[in-house]
Amino acid sequence: MPQIQLFTSESVCAGHPDKICDGISDAILDALLAGDPTARAGIETVAGANQISLFGEIKTTAQVDFEHIVREKVRQLGYTKPEWGFSEESVFSNDIHAQSPEIAIGVDHDGAGDQGMMFGFACNETEELMPLPIALAHSLTRRIDEARENKELAWLRPDGKAQVTVRYEDGEPVAIEKLVAAVAHDENASAEHVRNELIKVVLTPVVERYKFKLPDDENIIINGTGLWHIPGPESDAGLTGRKIVVDTYGGYARVGGGAFSGKDPSKVDRSGAYAARFIAKNIVAAGLATKCEVGLAYVIGQPRPLMQTIDTFGTATVSDEELEAFKDKLIDTSVKGIIERLDLRRPIYAQTAAYGHFGKTELPWEDIVKH
Repeated sequence: MPQIQLFTSESVCAGHPDKICDGISDAILDALLAGDPTARAGIETVAGANQISLFGEIKTTAQVDFEHIVREKVRQLGYTKPEWGFSEESVFSNDIHAQSPEIAIGVDHDGAGDQGMMFGFACNETEELMPLPIALAHSLTRRIDEARENKELAWLRPDGKAQVTVRYEDGEPVAIEKLVAAVAHDENASAEHVRNELIKVVLTPVVERYKFKLPDDENIIINGTGLWHIPGPESDAGLTGRKIVVDTYGGYARVGGGAFSGKDPSKVDRSGAYAARFIAKNIVAAGLATKCEVGLAYVIGQPRPLMQTIDTFGTATVSDEELEAFKDKLIDTSVKGIIERLDLRRPIYAQTAAYGHFGKTELPWEDIVKH
């Protein structure tokens, strides 16, 4: 008898309250890096009912119009109607301050901007070398947003979630057991219409693209409470960095101690996690393993990691020594080495704020190096 396991991952749309905040924080970071590639930032955004606030610290020569960036991002995400209780017209406050000199002194000498542990993961379940549950969940939320933006489903409002349960047999994904989606929508769209159109326009094409079939009708849940009209922070406050599991591997692999968005690459919470994914993905892409998790750990002010681990869960095709040599040839895992190898001091981060930080081929830590 095969060993059976179920695994579930979720994703959220770009207009989810937490993702609004991630999007704002990364849009500000990109503006800072565009004007000053050496900028340092740790930007936290909070969004609540009819208000948006910025907190955190920066060190930069760039001149940035924070309020304009915030309001433009909110508008881009579709929050243009004040009657929803949150919009581009919401109350704005800015409490960003200068970076602490006690942090700056360590970073000035190419040290890590904080302590912490980071993990990167890859497996051969999908073309993106990501676990199937999170890859599917991200594809569903991206498709929901596309259908709203291009007005295929004009009744959609800018907030939503998706959840996927995959059935594994002997470690291999064989079927989708359950699909869950929740979307905010106009009052004139009935629950039946929302369900039917979402299955036709979103769920079916995404699932077929991954060469799977939809589960039975009773295992597809759309808007579990029956309806959802008010999107965004009016219903549920948002905060930068609260979706760590969504941002990484959907719970399939370990996650580090810190979030990513709003942080410049001197913050190893971000750059270390990107380096770990880069190593893990290239190990799998090179056929050295079918599954790989890389761990790194740093201490503030020190340039090199205190810990470097590679776990292939018994799937390696080469020795541990060969894996280590491959890693060392691939990238220098010092803070400076990561930043330079992946060219991280540039405005590339806004595109990471929604649908995860991994599996997007246009990002440098997703590059597959030819040997």
